[in-house]
Amino acid sequence: MVLMKMKFSFQKRVKLAQALWLLSWVATIGGAVTFSLGVFLKTELQRRSEVMDNTEIHAVPNTLMIVGLASLGVNFFAGRMCQDALDPSRFPRWKGLLQPYLAVAVFLALVMLVAIVMSYAMKGNLEASLKVGLKNGIRYYKDTDTPGRCYQKQTIDQLQMEFQCCGNTDFRDWFEVQWVSNRYLDFNSKEVKDCIKSNVDGHYLVDSVPFSCCNPSSPRPCIQHRLTNDSAHYSYEYEAEELNIYVRGCREALVSYYMGLMNSIGAGVLSIFLVQMSVLVSLRYLQTAMEAVAGQENTEMETEGYLLEKSVKATAKEFTDKVLTLLQLNQVQAVEGQAAEGQAAEATPEKPVS
Repeated sequence: MVLMKMKFSFQKRVKLAQALWLLSWVATIGGAVTFSLGVFLKTELQRRSEVMDNTEIHAVPNTLMIVGLASLGVNFFAGRMCQDALDPSRFPRWKGLLQPYLAVAVFLALVMLVAIVMSYAMKGNLEASLKVGLKNGIRYYKDTDTPGRCYQKQTIDQLQMEFQCCGNTDFRDWFEVQWVSNRYLDFNSKEVKDCIKSNVDGHYLVDSVPFSCCNPSSPRPCIQHRLTNDSAHYSYEYEAEELNIYVRGCREALVSYYMGLMNSIGAGVLSIFLVQMSVLVSLRYLQTAMEAVAGQENTEMETEGYLLEKSVKATAKEFTDKVLTLLQLNQVQAVEGQAAEGQAAEATPEKPVS
């Protein structure tokens, strides 16, 4: 049973080819936009790679860049076919390439759809990556003299000021690590000695946060040291007063930023995907409508176009059978090759040992 059959007069075929030519160029521009969005997202992720623990989240921008580049070539190819479709004498030369082209175009459309789904589903991986990356970033904050970690302090400070956040989950994360380098501690001071002795690991742990956690919009001068000590500051209550430092964690801020970015990109790529599907459907109709004209003297005759020659189920079964046959053929060839190598090895006489 032919699926979604339509009749096309000569004028309709011309209009379809013209509309498809325009759509293919719109899709070509969409491919360039998809590639650009992938590059932009890749750049944004690379900017803060120091506070991310894995590279799995780069699968989204990498996929977008690959699909974008491939779409440029595929849709340019479609535009050339549409031009030749207006001349029935030139269109038959594309006949042998149309089936492979449609298969490649459908595959790219599916990959684009996967990229869209991934852009909405990467929140868990992104949050897990930032959780470990920010934890390590805070731990290495003081290591400004250690090769490979020299710029960790600068990265964290810029991050906290830019996203108006503090710590990993919240500002209390700074209470659990020694973020002040030993070179800036006076070990002759009784306060420093007592603080180090009170900790099992011998670290200098205090209820303080870096300056980058200070909220500049607060009317009160920043209180970044002894945050939990009410008596250390005038007219200050740690539990009741709204602190003049950022209370939101950087993981929450970054997840919100990147998911907003990915969701916006996903919506943009979805619109490009719809254009791409319109190109595929239109090209399939044009192909089937032009096949009836090939070799005919009356090129202005009315023809029929369709999406599938058989039902969806029958088409899927036929495709599956072809794939299985191809796989079995490859296996048989591999077995025959191994058998031939074995026979050749047995037929080779051994050299006598001198």
